[in-house]
Amino acid sequence: MPDAIPPRRRGALPRGRGATASDATLTERAYRAIEEAIVTLAVPPGEVVSEAQLATRLGFGRTPVREALQRLARERLVRILPRRGIVVAAVDVGEQLRLLEVRREIERLTARTAARRADPAQRARFREIAEGMERAAAGQEDTRFLRLDRALNLLVLEAARNEFATATMALMHGLSRRFWFMHWRQSGALGPSAAMHAALARAIAEGEPDGAASASDALMDYIEAFTRGTLAPAR
Repeated sequence: MPDAIPPRRRGALPRGRGATASDATLTERAYRAIEEAIVTLAVPPGEVVSEAQLATRLGFGRTPVREALQRLARERLVRILPRRGIVVAAVDVGEQLRLLEVRREIERLTARTAARRADPAQRARFREIAEGMERAAAGQEDTRFLRLDRALNLLVLEAARNEFATATMALMHGLSRRFWFMHWRQSGALGPSAAMHAALARAIAEGEPDGAASASDALMDYIEAFTRGTLAPAR
């Protein structure tokens, strides 16, 4: 899969002028650039930013940046404080666990539905994503894996064709990806996560609703265990 945003060093943001003509609107491009910068910790939790600062650093106008930030605020990745600026939201384990309670149920539904409704092109794309995730894990390419995870999430929702599930999951995926990116090195490898995601993608590709639901549950079990594992042991 071609990377939507070129790799960069930590702390650097991608610039809007690098986007291609086939990209979506300026607002969508600004959103994707800022969201990835937050998720990959290039803009860390607690950092205060402004529309003007981000517009200058990204190479976008103020309007698409403002609209992107409003969307990110709805997704709880930033907090907009009147007359004080925009603060990147903190990472909270308890919030993640509560999020997973909801995500588990919706992920199972969308996985099952996507397995039934996906068209041939989407099924081929699910297979490509599964293979790409395994290659990214083998090379310990965390940013590439993260982009493929985003692509998988979006493709499941696209194939499920349920606008209500799509609207709900949009509020969760960014928070989940950022939490994973912050902590994945504690587990020492990308392989287990890649295997779980690939199993889900392939079950949907093969049109197996029950298999997709089971793969989704297994993935959620893994993510919940991963999340709980980040908690400091009680003394």
